[in-house]
Amino acid sequence: MCTGGGIGDVLLATPCMRALRSKYAQVAALTAPAQAPVLSGNPDLDQVLLADVGFGELRARIARERFDAAIVTWATPQTALLPFVAGIPVRVGQARRPYSFLFTKRVTVRSELGDHSTHWTQVLLDYARALDCEGTQTVPTFVVPPGAQARVDALLSAGNVARPYLVLHPTRGIAASRARWPVESLAALGRALQNAFNMPLVVTGSALDRDVTGAVASAAGALSLAGRTTIGEFGALAAGAHVVVAMDSGPMHVAAAVGAPTVGIFALQSDEPQRWAPLGARVAVVRGTYPCPPWHRKETCPDFACIRELPVMTVVQAARDLLDSGDRAARLES
Repeated sequence: MCTGGGIGDVLLATPCMRALRSKYAQVAALTAPAQAPVLSGNPDLDQVLLADVGFGELRARIARERFDAAIVTWATPQTALLPFVAGIPVRVGQARRPYSFLFTKRVTVRSELGDHSTHWTQVLLDYARALDCEGTQTVPTFVVPPGAQARVDALLSAGNVARPYLVLHPTRGIAASRARWPVESLAALGRALQNAFNMPLVVTGSALDRDVTGAVASAAGALSLAGRTTIGEFGALAAGAHVVVAMDSGPMHVAAAVGAPTVGIFALQSDEPQRWAPLGARVAVVRGTYPCPPWHRKETCPDFACIRELPVMTVVQAARDLLDSGDRAARLES
C-alpha cells in the first residue's frame, strides 16, 4: 500500500491497511520517512517501506518483494508508475486521472461525484473494497512507541505540570499561515480551558510552530512543548490528557486514535468536518461561526479571522459535554 500526504492522511489510511488483512497474509506500507513514525508498531503491517531513495532504486526494492497487489491512495504520476514498473500484477488507484491507465482497478473518489459528507476513511476503504476486502472498523490505529511515556513524564516534570492536565494544539502546520495566526484569541481559549477545568495546560505544535505556540502558551500561562516531542511522544501526552482541544490537524487525529477525549476545531466555512472529523471513542467537533468567504481555505486564508472570532466558550462547553457524556457512560457500564 502506497500512502502519502501528512500525518493525518497517513493515519486515516490505517483502516484500509487493516481491511487488507482480511484477504492478504502480509501487508506492507510505503510512505515518506517523515510520516513513517505514524505507522510504527502498527499490528496490521508486516513492514513499513520508506520512500527515501531514488525512483530506480525504490522500484528495484519493491520488485524484490514480489507483491500480489498494490493500492496507491495518494497518487501522483510517479507513485502511479511505481507499482507498474515494479511488476505488481494488480494495481488499485484513482480513476479519472491522466495516469489512471497504469492501474488495473480504478476507484472514483466520492467527492468527484458530489459526496462531501462521507468520512475520508470510508473513501480510502473504497480502495480496499476494489480488492474485495471489506473494512468494518474505521478508527485509525496509532501505537505509542516504547519509551515515549517516560520522555513525556520527564517533560511534564521539568515544566512543573502535574496530572491531570489539558492539551491545546492550536495550529494546523501550514507554513504560509503562521505569521497570521491570531495568538491572543488562542491564548484566550487556553485561559478559558484552564479556568473551566482548574488544571494546567500544555500547548503543543511542531518545531516550525514554536514561535506561535510559545506566544500562546506564554499569554495563557501554560507550558509549551512545541518542537520538543516526536509524534509518538505526542500520542503518549494526548493519551494521558484530561481532554485534548486541537485544530483540524494530524495531531488531532492522533489524539482521537489513542483514546483521548478530543475536541476538533473546524473554524473555516470551507472546512469539511463530516469528512475530516476525529475518529475515536470520545470525540466532538466545533464549527466556527465567522462568515468567511468560501474561497478562504486553510492553505490560503489571508487573515484567519474565523479563528480570531472563535467562540471560546462554545469550545469549552463542547469539552465539558464530551467529558460529561463519558462520565455518564462509565456510570451506566458500572
